[in-house]
Amino acid sequence: MLAAAAIAMSSTAYAANYDLTVDYVTIDTGETQTRGIGYNGSSPGPTLRFTKGETATIRVTNNLDQPTSIHWHGIILPYQMDGVPGISFPGIAPGGTFTYQFPVQQSGTYWFHSHSGFQEPDGAYGAILIAPQKREPFKFDREYVVVLKDKHPHSGARILRNLKMMPDYYNRKQRTLSDFIDDVSKNGLTPTLSERGDWGKMRMTPTDIEDVQGFVGLINGKSPRQNWTGLFKPNERVRLRFINASAMTYFDVRIPGLTMTVVQADGNNVQPVKVDEFRISVAETYDVIVQPKEEKAYGIMAQSMGRSGFAFASLAPRVGMRAEIPPRRTDAPLLTMADMGMDHSSMGGSGMDDMSGMDHSTMSEMAGMDHSGMGAPKADPFYASGSGLIPKAVNGGKFLSYSDLKAQKPLYADRPATREIELRLTGNMERYSWSINGIKYEDAEPIRLKYGERVRFKFINETMMSHPMHLHGMWSILDAGKGKWNPVKHTININPGTTVYSETEVDAPGEWAFHCHLTYHMATGMFRKVIVEGGPAVAALKNGSQ
Repeated sequence: MLAAAAIAMSSTAYAANYDLTVDYVTIDTGETQTRGIGYNGSSPGPTLRFTKGETATIRVTNNLDQPTSIHWHGIILPYQMDGVPGISFPGIAPGGTFTYQFPVQQSGTYWFHSHSGFQEPDGAYGAILIAPQKREPFKFDREYVVVLKDKHPHSGARILRNLKMMPDYYNRKQRTLSDFIDDVSKNGLTPTLSERGDWGKMRMTPTDIEDVQGFVGLINGKSPRQNWTGLFKPNERVRLRFINASAMTYFDVRIPGLTMTVVQADGNNVQPVKVDEFRISVAETYDVIVQPKEEKAYGIMAQSMGRSGFAFASLAPRVGMRAEIPPRRTDAPLLTMADMGMDHSSMGGSGMDDMSGMDHSTMSEMAGMDHSGMGAPKADPFYASGSGLIPKAVNGGKFLSYSDLKAQKPLYADRPATREIELRLTGNMERYSWSINGIKYEDAEPIRLKYGERVRFKFINETMMSHPMHLHGMWSILDAGKGKWNPVKHTININPGTTVYSETEVDAPGEWAFHCHLTYHMATGMFRKVIVEGGPAVAALKNGSQ
């Protein structure tokens, strides 16, 4: 079966036409069986393959008893085909069919998922692979999609109800008396009491790294017990197309015994960089090349950022071989006051004396402050300082950072932005409500852009959570300090207490979504509509019947 699956994946014809059904399915992790939602009877759905320059036609039939939709994540297309109910189109009614049709203008690794309710965390997702018209700028002998997923035994709707009822409902790593004693012995009684008091005033804990724990990590729909396996011949160059299709989980990915060469980020070619480990935020994709030389099985280990769970699969030279699961990392990160923009050593005390009334997760009284300059100096501007949120590879190897990414070829001319828009990422963990600039989606005015301008977005993360921000329909040029070589992405992670900049060439008329891709943050308000005004008239497109 594994050999057949490998052959099917490597020999699937590049087709421009697909028929998808949206179905209720059973998802079996080997530990639990739950009712979920999938495509063509399975979760994940089929891998869709296209070639740049084609016109994609995808007919979607809804077999559910509820409305549905499909969003083509990272794909540049007319806004009516983007698949966001209430913005792009009305959605697909039960029993209805909608035909998505758009020109394929790019190549690389992408994915698709429902943008209706909690269908995506419940299993409605799949991969998209787009071949370039010319040869790839890197060599490989075979390829595999590696789709990461955090499968929870609770449905998405139930998870949000529980988070609303008790925001730490799924936090299984609460600090204990033993931790307090360890902190006293390490730091002294007074500093420990002061620090505990600070967290208490904010009504949060240093372990607030992951909102949702208790999941089973899946790779291509298989749990560690079920062990998805990709075959190789020694010395072959194997391309692994990683996609994080999780609802809430960031994964740290490594393959013990193999160096990974990163060649694409979010579908765009980057100058190759060799790493031993990388963190993949929710909704991101990374393509890497590995070259296993020995005739043995290698393990693909993807452990969650908070170390509460993991996904695992094998690369093997023969069917039936299984890699050993390496020891799980125990370096669970803890937030610090430096992460939250408050370095005690520079604030003459607890740092909380003037902030006792603050909304515990918003840093709302620090609105307008540039957090990138607060707290301890950052060796890397894309990671919060002073905690385990600064990732380190096992055995001191190389861990990928945004600072390592350089575009292989600039996608746009390097020109100054015409204006800057500040987006403060805000929220209230106690009420489990998330927002932008302190305003939830339903109460916010749209972000209005003008066709042809270049906009600079300033993201200030005032919360204790990381947020992967996704702009639909247009690329985000991450300011990594590389000038015209800055990488181009569709999802940009913003760590706690950091300020990150990106720029967008406003080249897509219509209405678009802009949101945090953590499912339950998006659902409770960290979302905006973007309206692009002006530009070429948007032609009426032929839609399927409903």
